[in-house]
Amino acid sequence: MIILGIDPGSRKAGFGLVELSGRKLNYLESGVLNYDCKKDFLDRLGNIYRSCEELVHRYNPDEIAVESLIYVKSVSALAKLAQARGAMVAAFMKSHSEKVFEYSPNLVKSTVTGHGHADKTSVDKSLMMLFKNQIQREFKTHDESDALAIAICHSLLRGQNGNTGKYLKGGRSLKEAFKR
Repeated sequence: MIILGIDPGSRKAGFGLVELSGRKLNYLESGVLNYDCKKDFLDRLGNIYRSCEELVHRYNPDEIAVESLIYVKSVSALAKLAQARGAMVAAFMKSHSEKVFEYSPNLVKSTVTGHGHADKTSVDKSLMMLFKNQIQREFKTHDESDALAIAICHSLLRGQNGNTGKYLKGGRSLKEAFKR
């Protein structure tokens, strides 16, 4: 099963792909989608939508996990993030109805690092340890590593607690997932 994780943004967005094969998790690819900030915001939304369609076409994921909205200080920044995220979700739902899931940032961090308020460096370190022989470079941005963490979070939590694409409050960490 291929899982696409998305860290949404209106200027750039991270994506991460993992493959879940039984209990084995493999890194496939990750990167950043950059959007032209000089363009009119409404035009940028069209670019965001098309770039998400292209990701789905290029990688053909089985399921998609998106980070839920976060608290930001600026109301206008929150509005733009919400609109960008909406364009992304609309693009994904076009081909993956009932296969799009969302997770809160704290749940993602808790699942990957064991601490819901972990900093970005801790997330990066956890990912590098998990994929130590598969990732041979530093992440381009935290958007990229966050998206990969979102994909991992979904791979560990899918099918639990009646996960039907709604926000989940519970979960398990990497440490718990690999016990046995």
